[in-house]
Amino acid sequence: MYDMKMLEKLQTLEAKAPEAVRAFWAFDKAALAGGVIPAKVKELIALGVAFTTQCPYCIKIHGQRARAAGASEEEIAETVLVAAALRAGAAITHGTHALEE
Repeated sequence: MYDMKMLEKLQTLEAKAPEAVRAFWAFDKAALAGGVIPAKVKELIALGVAFTTQCPYCIKIHGQRARAAGASEEEIAETVLVAAALRAGAAITHGTHALEE
């Protein structure tokens, strides 16, 4: 199901909804461009979000971009653990809703 070749279908999506797709890509580019937060840090943030949403496409793409922006394997490893901590924390805090008063 998750094959990077599937991303070729983005061209079809753009052909069917060109204005919205172009707007999305412009937003994506602007959001991830270096600014006050450097591009490497933004890519590590994107990678952490990708781990929590479990999107294999985003993990692959943002992992590559993070490395290209200078992220080390140690930084990526810490990003994995930050994402894991947040996901686990959400389970714990949401678990309080299952407790009776």
